[in-house]
Amino acid sequence: MFRRLDENMLIAGQIAPEQVAAAVAQGVTVIVNNRPDGEQPAQPSGAEIEAAAAAAGIGYRHIPVGGPVSEQQVKAMADALAESDGAVLAFCASGTRSTYLWALARAMAGEDADSIIAKAMAAGADLSGIRPALEGLARQAR
Repeated sequence: MFRRLDENMLIAGQIAPEQVAAAVAQGVTVIVNNRPDGEQPAQPSGAEIEAAAAAAGIGYRHIPVGGPVSEQQVKAMADALAESDGAVLAFCASGTRSTYLWALARAMAGEDADSIIAKAMAAGADLSGIRPALEGLARQAR
């Protein structure tokens, strides 16, 4: 259900409110929703996921990505990662947008592109297409 990118980051496709407890059991302290509300008619609303997170005593951030990833969205993801005192679970329709945001945020923090790409590959995600962006952000961070 959840794929682990590193010790503090999990990704998933769309989650339902009843899956929040499973996230908490895996050490998640913040859920990041990368889907715009209404992207698909049957998806749970952000408010429903937020309410489930609040009921479970964990944080919730909504960083919707409906097109190309912006610098503001990457910074918001970096903030969510920095604020968490445990694991973060980010989700979107398939987990791809969440993986991209995590990768770009980690590169912005100075993590090496090869390390980021290897972690993503181990979780089944190919980030080779954004290697130049990862390398550029990591270089800027140094």
